[in-house]
Amino acid sequence: MYFKKILLAIALIGLVVAAYFAYFVYTAMLSPNTAFQNEEAYIYIPTGAKYQEVRADLEPLLKNIDKFDALAERKKYTTNVKPGRYAIKKDMSNNDIINSIRSNNLPIKVSFNNQETVMDLAGRIAAQIEADSSSLYKAMTDSEFLKKQNLNQETAISMYVPNSYEFFWNTSSEKFRNRMLNEYNKFWTEKRLTKAKNLNLSEEEVITLASIVQKETAKVDERPRVAGVYLNRLKRGMPLQADPTVIYAIKKASGDFNQVIKRVLYKDLEMNSPYNTYKNRGLPPGPIAMPDVSSIDAVLNYEKHDYIYFVANVKNFGYHKFAKTLAQHNRNKQEYVRWINKQGINR
Repeated sequence: MYFKKILLAIALIGLVVAAYFAYFVYTAMLSPNTAFQNEEAYIYIPTGAKYQEVRADLEPLLKNIDKFDALAERKKYTTNVKPGRYAIKKDMSNNDIINSIRSNNLPIKVSFNNQETVMDLAGRIAAQIEADSSSLYKAMTDSEFLKKQNLNQETAISMYVPNSYEFFWNTSSEKFRNRMLNEYNKFWTEKRLTKAKNLNLSEEEVITLASIVQKETAKVDERPRVAGVYLNRLKRGMPLQADPTVIYAIKKASGDFNQVIKRVLYKDLEMNSPYNTYKNRGLPPGPIAMPDVSSIDAVLNYEKHDYIYFVANVKNFGYHKFAKTLAQHNRNKQEYVRWINKQGINR
């Protein structure tokens, strides 16, 4: 009889322990533990982060951080933190949260366009991925890397084709750069390479000319015509005389790429700079900005015509008036000069 009581007591204790364990499993592992009302929240775990850093980011999102700690310890997540961008959905359990931040690193869309310098590009990318602008700039301008790609400091920006790309948030500077090299090589299809060869231009020279075209006109439908003007000038051995290259030269010399220059003055045309296409024939040493794909393709698919000159059309803003002769161009230019003087634009 006494022995039966002992067995019964042991059984009851076992049931209590089992019930407690079941309660622990449910509350620590399976019950919802999110404290936010949105459908999901995201956490960004830096490279090299320790559990305490992750815990600090998670605490405002969870109802009970202690129960999360207990399960994280049991599942050995506390010593196996992975960097990346992770989603936590509303009403997730601790178990689901740990599974998510352990193995479900989510990619992001990285977008960029129309940057004027490599430094600008590095800053734009740094705002979207973990790598900082300094490390990105260093990777993008690495002399050994550029030399292997037949690039230099002036043409380094040529390698980055504006678009939206999918990356993991914790992508390193070097991996970002290397991926963009792959994208650049994919962009230059046989068809595009053949068209560049027919123009007697390298890929980087096409992009340099495209950057001038883009700065000259914001109208995508006008870019092939503008490209045709510059290609006509190159074929005839004439200087490009592109105002945007002079503006770039001024900015580069001053180190201030944020300044706004609306008017190029005659004195600016005397500036000694390889980017001054009034004083130097041919293309400048590299792009004066990052052209988008429409500008690059405008050069490769330029409009064939006999125009040599163009000037802003003050009766159809955004577009230009084109001329085949200098006399016709001067008439168009006088109309533009009268308009710009009337606006009081001195710089």
